[in-house]
Amino acid sequence: MREASQDGPAGGSQRVILVTGPSGAGRSTAIHALEDLGFEVIDNLPFSLIPRLLDGPPISRPVALGIDVRNRDFSATALIELIDRLTRLPEVAMELLYLDCRAEELIRRFGETRRRHPLTGADSPAEGVAAELDLLAPIRARAEIVIDTSDLSPHDLKAEMARWFGPDAAQQMVVSVHSFSYKRGLPRGLDMMFDCRFLRNPHWERHLRALDGRAPEVAAYIAGDERFAPFLEKLCDLLRMLLPAHVAEGKSHLVIGFGCTGGQHRSVAVAEQVAKDLAEAGWRVSKRHRELERRAAALPADVRGDWT
Repeated sequence: MREASQDGPAGGSQRVILVTGPSGAGRSTAIHALEDLGFEVIDNLPFSLIPRLLDGPPISRPVALGIDVRNRDFSATALIELIDRLTRLPEVAMELLYLDCRAEELIRRFGETRRRHPLTGADSPAEGVAAELDLLAPIRARAEIVIDTSDLSPHDLKAEMARWFGPDAAQQMVVSVHSFSYKRGLPRGLDMMFDCRFLRNPHWERHLRALDGRAPEVAAYIAGDERFAPFLEKLCDLLRMLLPAHVAEGKSHLVIGFGCTGGQHRSVAVAEQVAKDLAEAGWRVSKRHRELERRAAALPADVRGDWT
């Protein structure tokens, strides 16, 4: 069996996976799974020591760093600054893995295990869960890979980790498909960008306005535009041609963005269709809908619905 010890996309780069997410979402399970896959695992290392670790002698194996709110110097700002610093280092190939989970499921897990939430101590875990999800919202927005563990058992999560980070995946590029609103500016780090504003807009249909591009009726409305089918066909043909070329160049992560006016309907529907096509073609695909995530984060925890 080939060991999962590739240094990274640039050959000499040190591969680093930052693993984070809300308490109870499965971070410890994920860290242990990475250790079983051959990663050098360090959990809750103080932020100030991480650059010093990577400035030292090269580590022969890929590194996984577990980070959560129990870190001595944890804050969302500090973690984003660390991510930016590591991203700028040419000798480091960094990926941020965020383990997500619905709020009600996190509360249920804390109730079953009778564990205290790290942000609330002896109080009800609901308050701590809500506070932590709000605290981590900007971190989730920066993640290259988001795994929702709400409906996963620990065994399922280990299998998902093997799919993303196991030996068979070590040489396969991760494709992140993002939707966004042009009104809020371009997302950082896009490798390709496509404008979906030429498609007919569900916003002007009263019964569709409150829905988003994941809703079947919205997707059907957009697909009814006579330009949609040829656009999607040519786009997917282009991507199937280009992605292997990026792999040949040593790229480990590619970000494709789809934009529209509000980032709610057309860009979301196209991103969903493209992600589905690429996944069926065998690519590892992660989906992000920036404006939908912002809207969900703005809701109260009991409305949002959004182990260790």
